[in-house]
Amino acid sequence: MKTFSEPVILGRTGLQVGRLGISSSYGAPAAAFEEAFERGCNYFVLGTFMKGRSEEMIQAIRNIVARGQRDKLVVCLMEYTHSPLIGKGHFHRGLKKLGLGFVDVLMLGYYPSRPRWQLMDLGNSLKEKELVRHLALSGHNRKLFPKLMDNSGIDIFQVRYNAANSGAEKDVFPFCGGENRPGMISYTATRWGQLLKESKMPPGEKPLTAKECYRFALSNPAVDICMTGTRNLEMMRENLETLDSDPLSDVEMERIRRIGDHVYGKPRL
Repeated sequence: MKTFSEPVILGRTGLQVGRLGISSSYGAPAAAFEEAFERGCNYFVLGTFMKGRSEEMIQAIRNIVARGQRDKLVVCLMEYTHSPLIGKGHFHRGLKKLGLGFVDVLMLGYYPSRPRWQLMDLGNSLKEKELVRHLALSGHNRKLFPKLMDNSGIDIFQVRYNAANSGAEKDVFPFCGGENRPGMISYTATRWGQLLKESKMPPGEKPLTAKECYRFALSNPAVDICMTGTRNLEMMRENLETLDSDPLSDVEMERIRRIGDHVYGKPRL
């Protein structure tokens, strides 16, 4: 049986990626990011404003590039402002700070509706100048993503998906398949830590581990990458153990869904 250590192609982008995506936002040291990269986790995400905790990932990216491995990295800059003017400045400053000639992905962060044409123009302009290879979009409005499936210029979707918030199985994944499918990234695998808390569990159940939460997301064949965030090297190594595991069994899946339904407050069908 295949484990999650095998890379996949990120939808129509053609990019080869590891199954765990790595966020810069939680304070892990550069050594943790470099260890993840050595294990095949090459999708690195930073905010374009690059303050505070991004510094360690920036250093890790510089170290990896200095070793001649830029072609194996997939670097994503996430822009949150929804402003073309501010976003353009953030992007160019971020690119300069990284010391890169381009980034693989520009993520338009947290959109409840179709991005304004001015922002899409900015993204397409950066693509034309070969400063960005692909555009991505993140948001909580699940029903938006199928509307962007074709002819939107967006090649990657980042969707909330975990055992408690599993609506993407109905509203997103069935509509985003086929040969021209977008890359699919899931986030909030632990539901902001709630699935790891004993106080949130049904009577008699142990809380889930982070590894179980990541396995849940990656067990869905629609998901290419599951995002992770770590505070230190030890936590990174624990998360990387996910790569040595395989998809959940039916028994494991039933338990995790039961816990997820309880955490969300959904009745069992």
